[in-house]
Amino acid sequence: MVKWCKWCEKTMTSSRASNSILYMQTNDMSMTPPTLDVYLNALRRIFVIEDQPAWSPALRSRTVIRRSSKRHFVDPSIATAVLGTNPVGILKDFNTFGFLFESLCTRDLRIYADTIGGSVFHYRDKYNLEADIIVSLRDGRWAAIEVKLGHKQIEEAAANLLKLKEKVNIDKMGEPSFFMVLAGGGFAYKRPDSVLIVPVGCLKRLNK
Repeated sequence: MVKWCKWCEKTMTSSRASNSILYMQTNDMSMTPPTLDVYLNALRRIFVIEDQPAWSPALRSRTVIRRSSKRHFVDPSIATAVLGTNPVGILKDFNTFGFLFESLCTRDLRIYADTIGGSVFHYRDKYNLEADIIVSLRDGRWAAIEVKLGHKQIEEAAANLLKLKEKVNIDKMGEPSFFMVLAGGGFAYKRPDSVLIVPVGCLKRLNK
């Protein structure tokens, strides 16, 4: 069971991997495809993992959108517990920390969106243009969010969000309510291109 849990941490924290890819990664565990499905469904039923479906907007031109859902632990602290690590240990593996931070932000935004009847998706196309989180409301309003721990990544994240706007058919989807880069810390501000830079600690205030 410990080996399975460690596999979960390595392959499902913010992962878009399909079941077939996950199966290939578990071949050293002598797991069959039906058994994999049983494990995944069991983890969903006991609220250990949760899928983040792909967003399918109307686009200006034909672009292949990746349909695979992302898988997140419902609470990223599960992954840290399985790893047997602590804050000092996590900071030594910034890549893993980034995945855990994305899962944390996704969890919080899913909770906040649910209170107003919204859903949380992700976007990725064949050109690898992506948005970590799309919040979509029932009335058609939507917003795109990139999650970045490091401030050096903010410029690239903002540029990706603006590229996404160019691809979306605004006539059918409507103007985005906002674009946001959700960061690990610092100050909240609005860029000249209207992209919001928001520390994760401000989410609760935004929800109010």
